[in-house]
Amino acid sequence: MYDRETRERTLALVAQGHSLNSVSMQTGISRYAIRSWQTRIQPVSRTTHCVRCEPTPRPPEDATAYAYLLGLYLGDGCLSKQPRQRGYALRIACADAWPGLIGVCRDAIKAVRPMNSVCVIQRQGCVMVTSYSHHWPCLFPQHGPGKKHERPIVLEPWQQQIVDAHPWEFVRGLIHSDGCRIINWTTRTVGGERKRYEYPRYFFTNTSTDILRLCTDTLDKLGVDWKPCRQSRAGQNVSIAKRESVALMDRHIGPKY
Repeated sequence: MYDRETRERTLALVAQGHSLNSVSMQTGISRYAIRSWQTRIQPVSRTTHCVRCEPTPRPPEDATAYAYLLGLYLGDGCLSKQPRQRGYALRIACADAWPGLIGVCRDAIKAVRPMNSVCVIQRQGCVMVTSYSHHWPCLFPQHGPGKKHERPIVLEPWQQQIVDAHPWEFVRGLIHSDGCRIINWTTRTVGGERKRYEYPRYFFTNTSTDILRLCTDTLDKLGVDWKPCRQSRAGQNVSIAKRESVALMDRHIGPKY
């Protein structure tokens, strides 16, 4: 980012009759930047307008979208520092199998930071829904060095207030990132005949005990019965299998699409 004095000095060279190419070679500033300064010398900054950086910090305006995005971030999201002036990249991994989820994820990011663009970067079997901003760490203070399960994950009071106000959106984000709805089956002997029964079931899997606790604490407040399941290599499992609780989850979350 060039300061105002540098911009004015560069434009003065152009005004003296020097070509954009010669000014660019002399100053090391790209012709594209110089040309844009001829239209608008004042930089358009995307590093401003952060509700958490105001003199009196505020929660995001779209709290519903933030609660959902927080769930996605804690599940399959990450923040990474970018070179130069790009700030931080928020990346949410979404499987190619769920195009609807990719669209909803993009919408949530745009609702939380409408001044920042959102792009989709293809990877093998998935896409990274990505957005750049200097202020993503302000909105996700859980960011830190190392993996999430290797450091404490605790919500700040303003985040907990949003989760308490929009618990279903938070759980929806968690399930859409690190959860699933599947059909289980079992067999029973009825009247001497072996019969097969199928039933829906939700799972949430994560390697962070703190994130698991955030999920189960919210489920408790919503009246959803859950139980821990056998540990897998992917992490700890939370199972929701009781008929009434599954129906409640179907009403507010449903399968990925």
